[in-house]
Amino acid sequence: MCNVLKYQAYLSILKEELVPAMGCTEPIAIAYCGAILRDTLGHIPTSVDIYVSGNILKNVKSVFVPNTDGMHGIDVAAAIGIIAGNKDKKLEVIADVTKDQIVKLKDYLHNAKITVNHSNSDSILYIEIVGKYLNEYARVIIKDSHTFISLIEKNGETLYKKDKQENLTINKTNKSILTIKGILDFIKEVKIEDIKKTLDRQIEYNMAIANEGLRRSYGANIGKTIIKYSENSILQYAKALAAAGSDARMNGCEMPVVINSGSGNQGITASVPLIVYAQENNIDQEKLYRGLALSNLCTIHIKNSIGKLSAFCGVVIAAAGFSAGLAYLDGGDENEVCHAIVNTLGIISGIVCDGAKSSCAAKIASAVEAGFLGYYMYKDGNQFYDGDGFIKKGVENTIKAVGEIARVGMCETDKEIISIMLDD
Repeated sequence: MCNVLKYQAYLSILKEELVPAMGCTEPIAIAYCGAILRDTLGHIPTSVDIYVSGNILKNVKSVFVPNTDGMHGIDVAAAIGIIAGNKDKKLEVIADVTKDQIVKLKDYLHNAKITVNHSNSDSILYIEIVGKYLNEYARVIIKDSHTFISLIEKNGETLYKKDKQENLTINKTNKSILTIKGILDFIKEVKIEDIKKTLDRQIEYNMAIANEGLRRSYGANIGKTIIKYSENSILQYAKALAAAGSDARMNGCEMPVVINSGSGNQGITASVPLIVYAQENNIDQEKLYRGLALSNLCTIHIKNSIGKLSAFCGVVIAAAGFSAGLAYLDGGDENEVCHAIVNTLGIISGIVCDGAKSSCAAKIASAVEAGFLGYYMYKDGNQFYDGDGFIKKGVENTIKAVGEIARVGMCETDKEIISIMLDD
């Protein structure tokens, strides 16, 4: 049973992490930083120095920035935020760019002096932009999460400064209270009206961009390829539709996505295949809401053990969340949900994150297939056991092990990936 405080905390976590974003969240965070910089300076800067952590470099290098006429790169992300960003819209900061502003963007990139530098900050997620206009300058720092403003400075005066821990205490719910058992208690008890608005938006946005990815040509067209060469089954269609959402999102589609734990690809993976399964099996809407809440909260819980950015591909985590939701929609109890998560993590953990780009859609397809297999294994009496590699007895112990692998064990992997990507 959930007490009142835990109920409200779980509800808050769901609402805080399932928010809309247009475009890949790392370039959008840079655009957001650029928009704040312009408003602080009061002018369009003539020179811009950008300092970002390795994981930001990795996740912005190859992904298209929406509303830029098909451009990509850190300089482009910062410049569109400076030219056209609305900071009040946060992760939808460049949702309302006009054609005239795209023309101005191209002129600005040609005429302004913009430098991009690899920061030596200890923060995995770090963005610092310094802009100058005549004798004035402004400096803005975002770190640790995509919209956390750490510092705003103008002409040597600190206008705003915030410590991360203080900010999280005030504005964010502590996700360490999450457990799989607690999540299951919550989804059994939650009043649908408390989650309906949040999940309706996820269903609407994520299904819309997924269908858009199948309608048009985006990137490597992973979703279309699956449809063309696969047999007609719910598993293949769910894989294809989820992949198509990423096809579109990674390649400049200007439609929003409801993210999970700071990632649109995680938001798509945790939701789209589950929605497809519910539609194909005529599962009632209330049960779908509860299944989506379960999938999303499990994803948030497992992702919290890893951290915002790492060398561990986040859609693996979302696939485990999806598998939990699948078990629930199919009538599974706590035992089946837990084993679906463990099996899925045992199947597919180890996919590396080498930045945001077209191949993310293929990783989503593989992850969704693993989510189905992880649940179907246990449904047929098969499972991975304690001692099978990193698998531990109990779902929470396995989640902890995955977190240690991603957060600690893959640090050098992350550095090597970044080094390879920047060596061109």
